[in-house]
Amino acid sequence: MIDHTGVTVSDFGASKAFYVAALAAIGYEKLLEFGPEITGSVPVAGFGEPPKPDFWISAGTPNRPAIHVAFRVADRAIVRAFHAAALAAGGTCNGPPGVRAHYHPNYYGAFVLDPDGHNIEAVCHEPETP
Repeated sequence: MIDHTGVTVSDFGASKAFYVAALAAIGYEKLLEFGPEITGSVPVAGFGEPPKPDFWISAGTPNRPAIHVAFRVADRAIVRAFHAAALAAGGTCNGPPGVRAHYHPNYYGAFVLDPDGHNIEAVCHEPETP
């Protein structure tokens, strides 16, 4: 079981603003932030559902190749809300909300590139509810 993960970003302030806005749509908040005086090297910020962050960003040279992170959400409306919020926050569309039946019949996802090109996804595995 994965406890937490994250990405390295080139512009910590810009990426933090992007993730605050984009992840709010899925119920995530910025829960923790530490500067170099705590980490010993670079600023970091942790996002998640209270009380524990499970997704972190840290300042530095961005991961190459860029990383793909998928956030599982409860319904398709949240996938659409994430996509819209991420685009409004400056992300680049890398796949609009829709069914990806080649994964499975109810795979409904949306993909956005963050400011460093990391492929960030919201995905719902449930059928559409009426």
